[in-house]
Amino acid sequence: MPIVNARIDASAALADPALVNVYGCTVGPDTRIGPFVEIQRGASVGARCRIGANAFLCEGVSLADEVTVGPGVMFTNDRHPRAVTAAGTLMGPEDWTLETTRVGPGAVIGANATILCGLTIGAGARIAPGSVVTRDVPPGAHVRGVPARGAASPSHPLTSSSLLDQAEAS
Repeated sequence: MPIVNARIDASAALADPALVNVYGCTVGPDTRIGPFVEIQRGASVGARCRIGANAFLCEGVSLADEVTVGPGVMFTNDRHPRAVTAAGTLMGPEDWTLETTRVGPGAVIGANATILCGLTIGAGARIAPGSVVTRDVPPGAHVRGVPARGAASPSHPLTSSSLLDQAEAS
């Protein structure tokens, strides 16, 4: 897997450069990137972030500083994905509109969450593992589920065990 035309701070660490696909993006200082991660052109990752194995950050995704992206997290950037145009021809770059996604400082996105395009995830927000985020997440909010909705308060953080407790109680 290549590292091509990427601006990666010298203090950033890649689990194994042969096992990542990083191109045309920016990666900030002291950031850690796990194996089998793809970060596409135009994406940016701030300082002191952690990107888990198999995460996908597409064009238009911007992570502020100190963001945690769990393993298998998937970002999208196309609201209406299609293979062909109405005329039946294969779509090209000119046939779609890039939708950007912003993730605020200190946000945590749990493993295997999917973040739909065109959203803002606020500073310090927490997204539980496996959630599908379909709307903006306010700063400090804790969300979970499909689609993701409010789930907890700072005094009751989202952890795997707290989610199991909530599920068993319902």
